[in-house]
Amino acid sequence: MKRIQSYLFRQVFRSVLIIVGGLTLLAILAQGLSQTDIIVENRQSALTYFTIVALGAPQVIALLTPLAVFVATIWSLNKLHRDNEVVVAGAAGMTRWDIASPIVRLAVLAAIVHLGVNLWVQPTAQRLLRETVQDARTDLATSLVRPGQFTTAGEGLTVFARESRGGDLIGVLISDNRETETDSRDYLAQRGRFVEVDGVPSIIMWEGQIHQIDANGALSVLNFDQSTFDLTPFVDDNAAIVLKASDRYLHELLYIDTTSYQELRDQEAFLSEANARLTTPLVSIAMALIAVMAVLGGDFNRRGYSRRIAFATGGALLLVIVQLVVQSASRSSIGANVAQWLVPLGTAAVLSLIFFKWRNKVPSRILGAAH
Repeated sequence: MKRIQSYLFRQVFRSVLIIVGGLTLLAILAQGLSQTDIIVENRQSALTYFTIVALGAPQVIALLTPLAVFVATIWSLNKLHRDNEVVVAGAAGMTRWDIASPIVRLAVLAAIVHLGVNLWVQPTAQRLLRETVQDARTDLATSLVRPGQFTTAGEGLTVFARESRGGDLIGVLISDNRETETDSRDYLAQRGRFVEVDGVPSIIMWEGQIHQIDANGALSVLNFDQSTFDLTPFVDDNAAIVLKASDRYLHELLYIDTTSYQELRDQEAFLSEANARLTTPLVSIAMALIAVMAVLGGDFNRRGYSRRIAFATGGALLLVIVQLVVQSASRSSIGANVAQWLVPLGTAAVLSLIFFKWRNKVPSRILGAAH
């Protein structure tokens, strides 16, 4: 690239980074507010919370990249026009393609990065996100025991601990009333801890007693130095992670397990997601061309291009809406997947034809303004 083209590229690239970063931070903040129940209800650490928020960032970045490219291109080109830098470039003999090519190159680069996020980064992050959230919500050590409170798990189990000290529970009470009243047991212990014994979640208690009412209604007390309480009946075996379309890699969307009823039922949704992963990066190129048309596609105007920018903004929003509508329609109609390709490619082709049809110098009105 020529020096002036490198300058144009850097200006727009810097704007894209700033806008993507700002919009991503706002979106992550909004997403993070919806995940506060992880800490409030499940008593997870701040590290778990920030991990969940960070794993949602790739999907947010992928959604915002086309809009960021459009806004950055509009803002940068309009600023360059106000500073008469585009006018000087035209006076120096640069064609429309010479001026617009750094923008197109940046849009192609953004599309490639967007494609990489869609194909590898996003599904990996989404899988880790679901696993982290699932582990947080099913963590027995935090959900079953809350120091100073009586908590229940399922039917018939009540757990109390006076305080938590390090990894130990101090002053433990477990009331097991799952069977009949005559078979109920109460465990009282000085100290307890959550452990896994041969892969089975359990609570080990030390220095305590077991109170049990026998068949005659008499209370029997058994002292123990160490006792293990099995928590397996209170673990949700149905909490297996089910991968959604957004969690799958491209090959998993295209080649499904034909023996699985669920995957056969969602086959159209998987195919729609696969096409969306491949086509949404193309929207960035169409967005960049809309912005180029708004600023460079018309007559030179010293007063600015607010009217054309307003029309271009409406066109960009319309493009995004149409793409989303087509993606939604393709989940129930396989034929609509063709439209996922036609919308961005058709928009880019039409705008390229209009803007680059005459590969001459920048319009003479710009040259006249420069002189």
